Amino acid sequence: MSAARAARRWRQAATLLLSALILLCLAWELWLAPLRPGGSWLALKVLPLLWILPGIARGHSYTYRVSTMLILAYFMEGVVRGWSDGGTSAQIALVEIALSLAFFGAAIAHLRAGRKEG
Repeated sequence: MSAARAARRWRQAATLLLSALILLCLAWELWLAPLRPGGSWLALKVLPLLWILPGIARGHSYTYRVSTMLILAYFMEGVVRGWSDGGTSAQIALVEIALSLAFFGAAIAHLRAGRKEG
């Protein structure tokens, strides 16, 4: 597989994973297991993810570099809430951990494939 094709596939995977994380975080805080009945303002945590989504979808390497640092905050939130929350919220936290780690891996793979291409 050529480096350009690999970079494109990793970009698609990263975009899909980031979109899934955005949807998960919104559903978590608004419907599935909000901190308060009826939803919480914690749903605003998706704004940084929405901010980087266009750059990830376009394959901007600077956005990928920034996103690898940003996604660690979502990983940490998943670890903390998975440890401290119970029930549905803890299960959703495990999915958040998995999505954030998968996105991190896809972002790193995209950057490596792009470096081989260029």
